[in-house]
Amino acid sequence: MVGRTGLYAVLLANVAVVTVFFVQAGFASNTLIVLGRLTGLFGALLMAFQLLLVARLPWFDRRIGMDRLTSWHRWTGFSVLWLLLAHAVFIVFGYAQASSLDPVNQLVDLAETVEGVLRAIVALAILIVVGVVSARYARRRLAYETWHFIHLYTYVAVVLAFTHQVAAGTTFASSAAAAAYWYGVWGVALASVFIGRLVLPLWRNWRHQLRVTAVVPENDNVVSVYVTGRDLDRLPARAGQFFLWRFLTKDRWWQANPFSLSAAPDGRTLRLTAKRAGDGSAALRHLKVGTRVFAEGPYGAFTTLHRTRPDALLIAGGVGVTPIRALLEELSGHTVVIYRVATDQDAVLYDELRDLAAAKGAELHLVTGPAVPDRLAPRELARLVPDITGRDVYLCGPPPMMNAVLGSLRELGVPKPQIHFERFSLAG
Repeated sequence: MVGRTGLYAVLLANVAVVTVFFVQAGFASNTLIVLGRLTGLFGALLMAFQLLLVARLPWFDRRIGMDRLTSWHRWTGFSVLWLLLAHAVFIVFGYAQASSLDPVNQLVDLAETVEGVLRAIVALAILIVVGVVSARYARRRLAYETWHFIHLYTYVAVVLAFTHQVAAGTTFASSAAAAAYWYGVWGVALASVFIGRLVLPLWRNWRHQLRVTAVVPENDNVVSVYVTGRDLDRLPARAGQFFLWRFLTKDRWWQANPFSLSAAPDGRTLRLTAKRAGDGSAALRHLKVGTRVFAEGPYGAFTTLHRTRPDALLIAGGVGVTPIRALLEELSGHTVVIYRVATDQDAVLYDELRDLAAAKGAELHLVTGPAVPDRLAPRELARLVPDITGRDVYLCGPPPMMNAVLGSLRELGVPKPQIHFERFSLAG
């Protein structure tokens, strides 16, 4: 909560600063140009804020969570697109109103005569393409690697937009303080991406030298991979978190997949457990011992860091049991575990859960059967866990199950700060 509130406060403070500098720069006589400049400034500010959201800085991630950061990234991205579209339309029509040119010829004239405008047009075109492929309809039909490759062009658009602002932005010329402010904003944003997306992963992987030590099939569709390396006791990983795993084989080195830790980190070994859902996860079964591993992370706020109550309820669905199993290993206090699967054969890691529950004095409920009727409806949850409103609830599973359980928790009156979940989606 502190992280989110602080981030909102920083954003609002910067909106206020940008507004002050805009007013100090003076108003144009044309209202459309005024609106164009203001929407451009707010679009630039949100674009810099967007870079912070995708930088994957550990401080943000631990307190806010990759899931929420990804959601903010999506909405901020579309807000940036609409603000910059409005900026372009207002500016073009504003200048066209003051001249004898139609809007199309006015745009061509600005591109030919004003430094930085052509770069801005290219940047806007890139953002429009990224926005189109990021829409839910298109996103579902694109392979992740294709979508991610197109998405990387956003960084080209950011650089082009920044150089346009330097060349044509009125606030840069209005005062030294305004110029210093904007250079500072962009400097912090770009440095955050450079550190979070490049420097930190390279440093950690050079330091820890990760390698596969064992590959253990759990059943026909699920496999566990054990990874070890140097100084793993200094890797700041916690139960409930995940990594982006890249196994450096000749045919898979370019592909990264997010998998949760399925055991609490012990300073010697990391374990991931994955269900076969595509080429990437299916290939894990064929990894050889000694394969080099490049891992980005740890990511996620699905940890005990945000506990508000001494007792907990862990709810897992399918292979979503992996972070739940790791959390059970770390949690103290009385814990209830509910594991929802279609059949007993789908209960991956159930034997480990049973042994852990017995060792820690936890209650374990295996709930089997088809999706309908809902076996985790409010009445069923209240029967299994009568004191549910007094516990922290950790939830991980397939999206339909998670949505249904979240509805049940709301109906039962579980306070929102006590509900912890993460969908493990990534962007940027």
